[in-house]
Amino acid sequence: MTWPMLFGVLSLMTFQLVDSAFIGQLGRDPLAALGFTLPMYQLIIGLQVGLGIATTAILSRTLGAGDERRAERLGGLVVLVGAGLVLVLCLLLWLLQVPIMSMLGADASLLPLIRGYWIPWLVAAWLGATLYFGYSVCRSHGNTKLPGTLMVVTSLLNIALDPLYIFVFGWGLPGAALATITAFGLGCLIIYPRLLARGWVRFDLGALDLGPALRQLGNIMAPAMVSQLMPPLSAMLATALVAGFGSAAVAAWGLGTRLDFFSIVVVLALTMSMPPMIGRLLGAGDIDQIARLVRLGVRFVVIWQLAVGLLWLALSGLVSELFSTDISVQQVLRDYLLRVPLSYCGLGVCMLLVSVCNALGLAMRALLVSTLRLFLCFLPLLWLGGQLAGMTGLMTGALLGNLFAGVMAYTFYQAGMARLANPAGRVKTS
Repeated sequence: MTWPMLFGVLSLMTFQLVDSAFIGQLGRDPLAALGFTLPMYQLIIGLQVGLGIATTAILSRTLGAGDERRAERLGGLVVLVGAGLVLVLCLLLWLLQVPIMSMLGADASLLPLIRGYWIPWLVAAWLGATLYFGYSVCRSHGNTKLPGTLMVVTSLLNIALDPLYIFVFGWGLPGAALATITAFGLGCLIIYPRLLARGWVRFDLGALDLGPALRQLGNIMAPAMVSQLMPPLSAMLATALVAGFGSAAVAAWGLGTRLDFFSIVVVLALTMSMPPMIGRLLGAGDIDQIARLVRLGVRFVVIWQLAVGLLWLALSGLVSELFSTDISVQQVLRDYLLRVPLSYCGLGVCMLLVSVCNALGLAMRALLVSTLRLFLCFLPLLWLGGQLAGMTGLMTGALLGNLFAGVMAYTFYQAGMARLANPAGRVKTS
């Protein structure tokens, strides 16, 4: 179940990088206009991922309990609620675009460019969220092949259409968003007829007790959304700490964090493939099998990410020279690759167990783990390391913070499993 999601996530990351590269050829202002949409995009992503986590947890648990008809109606409810919520958010962002741009410090000369890009970009974001909800329903039913394949197909189509829409048709910056609209629109036209044909979504919601169903969604969705919005905040604070050591440090840190995303792509795929399995086992009441599955996942993540960290260590000199011609940036990036990747095992375990806790219905525990990872383990040690030993100490602090986060997450997960192992704990989280 993990392999299709691995290729899907990689393809999404690739198309976003290529998108930025094409827009960068239009000049500084279009690239700056794109940059001002990123914080708003993270807000939309937080909403859609939070609801996606709730979808996978609730639907897979309902299927595990054998109530397929209720799971189908919940699938329809999720699609309607999710598309409606994201649509309302996009409308608010459109109406408030001028105050938002002013708050973010956008130059007045950029506003016409942003205004022309804003509508197609918001439509693309809404279609992307709607497509994502279809992916979540598929994963809940144990099917990762269809969403993984569609991620690859829509990403390749987007990459192919970018130069055509941006340069050949002369649509410029809005052309990038229109390419995304075309790709995501095609994805929706493929996935939703298949969901309906397989009976995985039903819209006869009158037979569903809407009040309890919406509360069930909200109880998992709200903490998951908050959890998704914290990493961007943490990244801003970490960048502020790094900025105190100069522009070379910021450039190297930015390159390092981009390499981080590719380094943990297997973990990201696991966080999508394991929750449906856990949800079904929980619905069937098989707590022991969940524990065995999670132990297997944790061991794999530790071994895999240690191997990735050692690979970056061995290639640190070559990679730093490949990504920058500036000697000072190369030195900082080399130091980064010698230290931080060795902590990917702790970071990966933490990410996986947050996903596991959400699948178990322990949404507040997952939120607590995410919060403590960033604001107890990572950022304080980042600051302390910087105070004691400069930029090198800061990166050592990142190493220790991620390792401590992995240990802390496993401790919280075990405590949650202990509660589920007795009947009272099981009732409380159902």
